[in-house]
Amino acid sequence: MSDDKAMTPEERDLLAAEHALGLLTGAEAAEAAALLRDDPAFRDAAARWAGRLAPLAGEAEEKAPPPRVRAALEARLGPAPAPAANDNEARLRRRINLWRGWAGAATALAASLALVLATRSGSPPQAVPGAPMVANMAAAGSDAKIVATWDPSSRSLVVAAAAAPPAPAHHGHELWMIPAAGGKPHPMGMMPANKPMHARLPPEVAQALAEGVTLAVSIEPEGGSPTGLPTGPVIAAGKLIRT
Repeated sequence: MSDDKAMTPEERDLLAAEHALGLLTGAEAAEAAALLRDDPAFRDAAARWAGRLAPLAGEAEEKAPPPRVRAALEARLGPAPAPAANDNEARLRRRINLWRGWAGAATALAASLALVLATRSGSPPQAVPGAPMVANMAAAGSDAKIVATWDPSSRSLVVAAAAAPPAPAHHGHELWMIPAAGGKPHPMGMMPANKPMHARLPPEVAQALAEGVTLAVSIEPEGGSPTGLPTGPVIAAGKLIRT
């Protein structure tokens, strides 16, 4: 495991990104786990990356590519690079390649979406009715770091945990909406275990999700709170703000 104090800010941010992408194994996974436990700044970075990546999570079903895809990639990439001289060089090389690949994929995705919007029905892109919003959820005395992204134009809500304590047996995490002007929390559903929550909200609920609204997560019995209000501890909460 490397000494995290010797890491540059860029390397720490890359480690947080790799954690959010689920790419870490072995010593680096243990290093990230220790930083998540002990370093608030690293937890915040991991939460930000989870928020950026959450809209892409789970959008496609897992499917093994055909063998010809691997062969084509190997042909395009060329021979494998020479072994790194040391562990630090190997880590740096892997992260540079990862970052270049992710940046290229993100750019291609953005270009593809722009093309779809520009060519759908032969019409130019339409104005988006409302900017996306994000809520970074945390709470005093809790290790949970949960990020929600809300897209009013598609009524799409994605909630992803960068770090969250496991719920006790026969319990789970329930999401709540609390109006900006106060009032009773509104249940938004139970979050699935170990993966982001995706929801397309009905129009009447979507209208209530505005800037300043608080989203919160509490621990509740399986199936949700029996009272319609939080009954267990609130492990994270945060207000929606425009990105």
